[in-house]
Amino acid sequence: MIEFGKINTLKVTKVMESGVTLDGGTLGAIFLPGKEAPAHCRVNDSVEVFLYNDSKARMIATTKKPNAVAGQFALLKAVTSNSYGAFLEWGLEQDLRVSVREQSKPMKQGQSYVVFIYNDKKNQITASSRLDRFLGKQPVHFLEGQQVDLVVGEMTPLGYTAIINHAHVGVLYKTELFQILKQGQEVKGFIKKIREDGKIDLSLQKSSAKAAEDLSRKILSALKESGGSIKVSDKSSPETIYRLFGVSKKRYKSAIGALYKKRVITIEEQGIKLIPETGEKPPENLKRNSNRPIRRKKIEK
Repeated sequence: MIEFGKINTLKVTKVMESGVTLDGGTLGAIFLPGKEAPAHCRVNDSVEVFLYNDSKARMIATTKKPNAVAGQFALLKAVTSNSYGAFLEWGLEQDLRVSVREQSKPMKQGQSYVVFIYNDKKNQITASSRLDRFLGKQPVHFLEGQQVDLVVGEMTPLGYTAIINHAHVGVLYKTELFQILKQGQEVKGFIKKIREDGKIDLSLQKSSAKAAEDLSRKILSALKESGGSIKVSDKSSPETIYRLFGVSKKRYKSAIGALYKKRVITIEEQGIKLIPETGEKPPENLKRNSNRPIRRKKIEK
């Protein structure tokens, strides 16, 4: 089934000097210009193409991949803005139009906006910055701790809004952020909590128990790769800790504290060291003789 505004895999039905025709099913033959066709293309070859109807209702096929497809949110830059609408750069020769009424605020040339890409009633590809119209339309089936894809939205007094799996919206709280985020940035995150009112709290880190376990493994791996010691202690800067392990200083101190209590590492002024495993192997000759009976000297009376 052909999906407009998305990537489709179609079979080549005819090869010509000017290009190739693709099997469009009920839509009939779809022409792909020669400059777009893969080299040495043959009949029955499968080709991935992005299909869309432009503003003049013309069906366009291209092997170029846009920055986002229908049903997705993306940060796109306005290259033109006038009374007819704004036109966004999205990786294809023809810019993506946002009508005036689909702009949450007037778009300005040179600025970037998070938009939702979709096919309108005429099945023509378009975009909108009125994001609320396209969020929360599906039932929420997330589990707490579940990993999700996020698109960072606007900054708020609480932190940042974030679009979850291109379908829902949640909040990343600034008190729990230890990295700089940018609007439109795509990151992995986790469902922290689903509140009674249906609102979703998000986190960029796993639940505390699982995160602590993973961080401990990461620290031990770093120690082994560095010959048993690293120059990152509980006195190191938060920036250094985050750059190496992707966590806050508080979490790092907690993790190395737990490893210290287990007698796995020592904590020093300039860093941490791995404690060598104790329990030396017995000498080989002792191993070989360990099962022999002990001979006792006969004591003469």
